[in-house]
Amino acid sequence: MQFVKMHGAGNDYVYVDTSIEQVDNPSALAVEVSSRHFGIGSDGLILIMPSEVADARMRMFNADGSEAQMCGNGIRCVAKYLYDRQRVPDTTIRIETAAGIRTIQVVPGADGKVEKALVDMGTPQLRRGDIPMQGDPDTQALNVELKVGGETFEVCCVSMGNPHCVVFVPDVEAFLVEKWGPLLEVHKSFPERTNVEFVEILSRTAVKQRTWERGAGETLACGTGASAVVVAAYLTERTERSIVNHLRGGDLQMEYTPGGSVHMTGGATEVFQGEYSPHGSHGPNDPHGER
Repeated sequence: MQFVKMHGAGNDYVYVDTSIEQVDNPSALAVEVSSRHFGIGSDGLILIMPSEVADARMRMFNADGSEAQMCGNGIRCVAKYLYDRQRVPDTTIRIETAAGIRTIQVVPGADGKVEKALVDMGTPQLRRGDIPMQGDPDTQALNVELKVGGETFEVCCVSMGNPHCVVFVPDVEAFLVEKWGPLLEVHKSFPERTNVEFVEILSRTAVKQRTWERGAGETLACGTGASAVVVAAYLTERTERSIVNHLRGGDLQMEYTPGGSVHMTGGATEVFQGEYSPHGSHGPNDPHGER
């Protein structure tokens, strides 16, 4: 099976082009290739697929095999893959996701390859019913209290096509993300689990974020999480609309536009490409593979 390894701000995925390869069980394949000891090593698997309504379709699977609706770092890399291989003629690329169609503006470098991209991440959903989160479905969850593990956290919850729980903390590097992340991920308030962002406010225009991703654990970056953070920080008057988010894998420029959508600008890097022999029945000779 041919694959490409790419990352955006350190959020790394294995990318498989289904115009070349067939994948009959992407959930199982995601678990297999994500293993950093027995597989390729990644935060998950992303399939690049044909689309009838956009330039391509993206399906994203976490390291535990669960499918997620959207990945902001991953979608930049999908756009890079398409542009660098001349699969699309323009620098404006539309990609279909489970959270809707997203538009990406790629920025090629001197060698003609994409170095970074701006993604219109769409409009955040703030109603509990849309996140989804327990409680009155028509109310918002900004600065609300959640009790877990004997502690009470003040959180802000936002959907960017997938659920996010933002927790503002005084010192994010010292915070026990590995302890509280998994507890909040499966909190009873979130029927589909949630991603959790722990955020330190550095100034009105800068924050530092660590992310506990649903189904993946702590990752070096999360684009949809950074989008949820700029929305939560602005709406609770902690920052301006435009901020730099310092993540462990790199920086993302975020803007919660006056029009209501979130724009994200960040890098997209191809690490290597290769061939992998899946342990299961995933491969180009499988007649039941997905295209």
